[in-house]
Amino acid sequence: MSREALDELKRQIPLLDYLQAHQWRPTRRLSRGGWMGLCPLHRDHKPSFLVDPNQGLFYCYGCGRGGDVIRLAELYHEVSFPRALALLRQWRGLAPLLQETAGFYHLPLHRYGEAVTYLHQRGVRSPELIEHMRIGYAPGGCLRGWLMELGYPWAALRQAGLITAVGYDAYTHRVVFPLEGNLYGRSISASAPPHRFLPGAKGGLYCWEQVRLCPEVILVEGLFDYAVLWQAGFHNVTCAMGNHLNAYQFRQLCDGRRTVYLAFDADTNGSGQQAAQWLARRLSQQGLQARKVSLPDGHDPNSFFVRGGDAQQFQSLLEDAQP
Repeated sequence: MSREALDELKRQIPLLDYLQAHQWRPTRRLSRGGWMGLCPLHRDHKPSFLVDPNQGLFYCYGCGRGGDVIRLAELYHEVSFPRALALLRQWRGLAPLLQETAGFYHLPLHRYGEAVTYLHQRGVRSPELIEHMRIGYAPGGCLRGWLMELGYPWAALRQAGLITAVGYDAYTHRVVFPLEGNLYGRSISASAPPHRFLPGAKGGLYCWEQVRLCPEVILVEGLFDYAVLWQAGFHNVTCAMGNHLNAYQFRQLCDGRRTVYLAFDADTNGSGQQAAQWLARRLSQQGLQARKVSLPDGHDPNSFFVRGGDAQQFQSLLEDAQP
């Protein structure tokens, strides 16, 4: 990109807007419009992160790093300069498009019996939960026309990953969950790959802002694990969309003192337990309390509840969790 193009990208994405969209909160207003807050790039206990919105620059007196919004994206996502540019361009245009897409899929969910049946099979029954998670259904063959009627060009839909190279809807016969800057689709058909995300980062921990102040947090792998726990009354739950956290998610877990209960899948090959053990060590090194929840062999939290487990039994598992 030319210098002029880089400057234009930075004008289109104000540094403060990008920080606040990634849950950064200023703690003190300075003279001449500056702000101080905790650094999002390292575990900061005393506000040391200076933001100058007028210049579009930041500097951390704790870790010594600074720069513009492009440099922030590099450091925050731990990616190369070209990848940071791609993420910023995607973020600039993706948010409103994803909002429209999620709304389009969510509103008619109840009309599709196959989707409702699938959700019931996975233990998802509460209308409150469906509204909380904004769960929808993508039947296929209708999203492209709707979005183009709203004025979104073909190229934007293709770049976002919402349509294929030949123009078909990318999400077909899938229950869909809006994420932070992405969209997860779970196939209800055995003939299609089960999981689909849009290109790009999977985002942060699911619904993190709603649990970040809880002294105890339950971390699970999948969105259906999250769903059954939230439905059972465990509203201090979050989800990593897998058992390996990205750098952004790990920083979120470490942004305060808390106990983290790792309720990962009890896989027959031991992968979930190994991932929990590895993450528990990393969290302990950061001064957090980490406890591993032992589910019955072959179960994840979703199957635990689907096959008859209840809130009281899961609470007992939490109480028996080991460091």
